[in-house]
Amino acid sequence: MVFYSDLIVGYAVSLLCLVISLWAFIDCATRQSAAFEAGFKRTKGFWLGITGGAALVGILASVSPVSPLFGPSLFTLAAVTAAGIYLADVRPAVSSR
Repeated sequence: MVFYSDLIVGYAVSLLCLVISLWAFIDCATRQSAAFEAGFKRTKGFWLGITGGAALVGILASVSPVSPLFGPSLFTLAAVTAAGIYLADVRPAVSSR
């Protein structure tokens, strides 16, 4: 019973991280590259790489939610943190340009 609960929670966390990471990646891809430089943020390519890597980790985590490497682990936490930084700091600066 505990194993199944852990599996369900791990899968839900992995899917939530995937959704946040994909949201950040898609939003970054749709922005103008000049807006990143006008907002004094790093380049669009930099943020596409960061959010794309986060989305890749989110995909791997949702494919195997109980994997010790890509399940809800330090990699998933780092990926969703990077996507969160984009959404909380870079996105408002870029969207106002």
